[in-house]
Amino acid sequence: MSANSADRPAALDVVLVKAGREKIRYPADLLADDGTRVTVRAPWAGDGVRDFGFVRFEPGDVFTEYYWRDRWYSVKEVRAGDGTLKGHYCDITRPAELSGTRLVVEDLDLDLWVGADGTDVRRLDEDEFAASGLTETDPRAAAAAVAALDELEALARGGGLGTLLR
Repeated sequence: MSANSADRPAALDVVLVKAGREKIRYPADLLADDGTRVTVRAPWAGDGVRDFGFVRFEPGDVFTEYYWRDRWYSVKEVRAGDGTLKGHYCDITRPAELSGTRLVVEDLDLDLWVGADGTDVRRLDEDEFAASGLTETDPRAAAAAVAALDELEALARGGGLGTLLR
């Protein structure tokens, strides 16, 4: 199903929830929805520059974001304003839920960065995940989150992340 389909809006709000509270909400253009995967495009929604040391997200950057209703992650292709690929930022999340014009995703604190050339693969925020208490409060979700991170890392290290997004 494409964004031009009569039963889907051309624009929606991406809502990222963390620890039960809305962390960020931003408008995005709906590019595709095949019933399992939702693809949107949005400019960098943060305030100013966010410098991670290994990559900078900044005004002008464009994110093409892939969300699944049946997987515990989302993948964001990050490009500079001139179209240069910076890399892929992968969030470990509960499966996405699209309701009307809202795409809601619950962040589970684990992340993976894959640089543009595929050689820089970094697991991020494992300390935040450990501190979240999810392992104790929802062991099933915690196990799914760790398995999703392992799956994405294996795909990235094997050069298969791009095929996931086609």
